[in-house]
Amino acid sequence: MQTPAKIFSAEQIRRADQDTIKTEPIASVDLMERAANACVNWITQRYATDTSFAVFCGPGNNGGDGLAIARLLHTRNYSVTVYDLTGTSQNTDDFRVNLERWLALAPAAYHCQADKDRSPSFAAGTVIIDAIFGTGLSRPITGKIAACIQAINAAELTVLSIDMPSGLLTDGYTDPASAIIKASVTLSFQFPKLAFFFSSNAAYLGDWQVLDIGLSKKFMDAEPTQQYFLTASYIKSLRKSRPRFSHKGTFGHALLIAGAYGKMGAALLATEACLRSGVGLLTVHVPGAGYPILQSTHPEAMASIDQDEQLLTNMLVEGRFTATGVGPGIGTDPLTRQALLQLLQNATGPLVLDADALNLISSLEDGPSLIPENSILTPHPKEFERLAGRTEHDFARYETQKKFSERYKVYVVLKGAFTCITTPQGESYFNTTGNPGMAKGGSGDVLTGVLTSLLAQGYSPKETCLQGVYLHGLAGDLACRQLGETAMLAGDIVRYLPEAFLSLQ
Repeated sequence: MQTPAKIFSAEQIRRADQDTIKTEPIASVDLMERAANACVNWITQRYATDTSFAVFCGPGNNGGDGLAIARLLHTRNYSVTVYDLTGTSQNTDDFRVNLERWLALAPAAYHCQADKDRSPSFAAGTVIIDAIFGTGLSRPITGKIAACIQAINAAELTVLSIDMPSGLLTDGYTDPASAIIKASVTLSFQFPKLAFFFSSNAAYLGDWQVLDIGLSKKFMDAEPTQQYFLTASYIKSLRKSRPRFSHKGTFGHALLIAGAYGKMGAALLATEACLRSGVGLLTVHVPGAGYPILQSTHPEAMASIDQDEQLLTNMLVEGRFTATGVGPGIGTDPLTRQALLQLLQNATGPLVLDADALNLISSLEDGPSLIPENSILTPHPKEFERLAGRTEHDFARYETQKKFSERYKVYVVLKGAFTCITTPQGESYFNTTGNPGMAKGGSGDVLTGVLTSLLAQGYSPKETCLQGVYLHGLAGDLACRQLGETAMLAGDIVRYLPEAFLSLQ
C-alpha cells in the first residue's frame, strides 16, 4: 500500500530545500533556477509572447524567484518590468545573484520602489507576478509594501503568485484585515500548503497549481507529518479485490437507520448509495409509512419496520450486522432521541453517524462521550459546531476537530470544499475531489450510504473514511462533467458511483 501525499509546514519545506541542496548536490541559486523554469514553463503554455508582465519582488528568496522568472521570460521574448520593493542590504545571496543577472540583461526595466511613495500604474492586460513574500512570512505586512499590495488588488488584473500569495500565512490563520495579495493563480512549489485547504483563504489563492521542482524524494518520504491530502493512486492502493469464490455474505450485512414522514428521500438516497458501493446485504430500518416506498424503489434492500408509522422509535434492530449507519432524515423528535440513546448504549462496534443523529447527540448531556470508539461522524460545519462548540475561524475549527477526534477516539469527516478527515491518532486528511455542484440537499445522505457500505465490507474506519469521501467526490465530479454544477442533483452522485469505482480498479 502506498503512503498518502504529505502536507509539510513552512519549516519542513525549508528543510526539504536544504536537504536537496546538500544531497543532490545542487547550488541553492541553481535550485532557484529550477523552480523559476517550472513557473516559466507553466506561464508560457498559457500566455502569448505579446503579454506584458510586471514582476514584484520582496527581499528574500521569493523575490529571487521573481527575478529569475523575469529573466527567463525576457529571454523568451516577453515584455517584463521588475519592481523591487525593498532595495535593502538585507536581501539574500540568491536574490542578489539574480538581481545582478537581471541588471546585466535589462537595466532599463528595473525599478526600485523602496523610496517611492506611489505604487506604479499598469496598462490594461498586464499580468502581475507576485514574488514579494513566500512561505517564510510570519507576521502581517505593513507600510509601503502593504500599500503596494492594496494597489495591485485594486488594479483588478491577472495576478500569478509564486509559491504563496504575499501576506497569506502558510500554516495558520491570516487576519483578513491585513494586506494579502488576491491571486488569480498560485503556483506552489512541490507541495500544496496547509493554508490552501481552508475556505477563508479561497479569495486569495485563486486556482492553485502544484509544480514539481525536484526536491529530494528521500527527504519527502522520510519526513514525518500528520497532515495529508488524498490522491487517486493512494485510494487505489486501499481497494481490495473481490475474490472469484465470493457470496453475498463475503461483503457484509449493513444496517441503515433512516427516514421519517416527509423525509424518506434521505433514506432512499442513502440506501441506493449503500447498495451501489458493494455491500453484500442491506437492511433498512424505516417508519411504517416508509415501507411501501422502500420496497417499491429498492427491491435489493430488506426492510425493517418501526412500530411507529411516522417516526423511528426503536433502533435496536434484530440481526447480525457488520456495520450500522444512522441519521439521514430521521428527524429530532424526543422519541427518536430516546431510541438513538439506546442504540449508543447498546452498540458493540463503530457506527456511521450523520445529520439528525449528530443533532440529537448534541442535545444529549455529554452526548459525544456516548459515541462508541472508532465511530465515523459526518457533520457539516454547523452540525460540528453544535457538537464541539463555536470557533472564531476555520483554522481554530480545524484544531478543535483534531482534538475532538483524539479525545473521543472517533473519526470526524467535516464536509466542505476540501472535506477534512481527522483520526483518533491525530492525523488529518484533506480530500481533493468534489465540486460546488454537490452543495445540494441529499449529498450527505449519499455519503452516509457509501461509508456504511464500505465499513460493512470489512474496511477499517480509517480506510472507510478515506475511500468513501474520495469516491463520493469523484462521483460528483463525473456527474458534473456531464450535467454541470447547477443542474446536478444528489441522486446524480449515486448514478455516477459505478463509474467512480471503475476508475479506481
